[in-house]
Amino acid sequence: MKNSWQTVSVDNQPMGLYVCQPDGAVAFPAIIVGQNQDGVGEFTQSMARRIAEAGYVGIAPQFYHREGEPKTPEDIANFKHTRRDINVLSDIDATVNFLKGCANVDSSRLGIVGFCMGGRIAFLGAAASKHFKVAVDFYGGGCYQQWGERPAPATFAADVSCPIQGHFGELDKNPPPDEMRKLDAELNRLGKAHEFYFYANAPHGFNRSGWDGYRPEADKTSWQRSLEFFAKHLAPSEQKKAASA
Repeated sequence: MKNSWQTVSVDNQPMGLYVCQPDGAVAFPAIIVGQNQDGVGEFTQSMARRIAEAGYVGIAPQFYHREGEPKTPEDIANFKHTRRDINVLSDIDATVNFLKGCANVDSSRLGIVGFCMGGRIAFLGAAASKHFKVAVDFYGGGCYQQWGERPAPATFAADVSCPIQGHFGELDKNPPPDEMRKLDAELNRLGKAHEFYFYANAPHGFNRSGWDGYRPEADKTSWQRSLEFFAKHLAPSEQKKAASA
């Protein structure tokens, strides 16, 4: 596995990309990794490495690039007031364009996964763009909240263009389980391909090791489900045909 930092320009500003590439000379599918509120720190980087270990190019854009990566809890709190979906979508487009220029990426097979605010970004990407074949949302809070002038992502549920998987803790406060069950019901009503899972005794960030809220069994189960979901929707066309035969 090769890990590196790359840079692209978005709105005339540099945006860092943490890129993890599997070993091999073939063109791999790629998965954008949406950061948690801490920015592209150790947790988000570890998730990008998990993606690469599974055989995908993992790429984590620095969605905070306009403000700079957070250094203190106060920075994180302040950034909550500067988030704008229109900026997030520009950052996603720039990341996808970067991937299209990578010789080792099959840009016809792109996915997105996110954690915390990144889970919301994953849902937004599925609903507001046509880039992705699959999206996975880990406890993405704020799907019913606006970032800037654009309406909240949940209001665009009818526009979801790829299958979505969601993983949520029953003890979470943001998003609360009832809110995600409401979104689950709306996606069912709209006939959107999706599967939502709820984990007992699991708080927000249940798959982030090193703190009291870490739940190893929920982490293991949710990640295995995610890998199966990625494999199902990012497999080459020939493999999909063979699997359905």
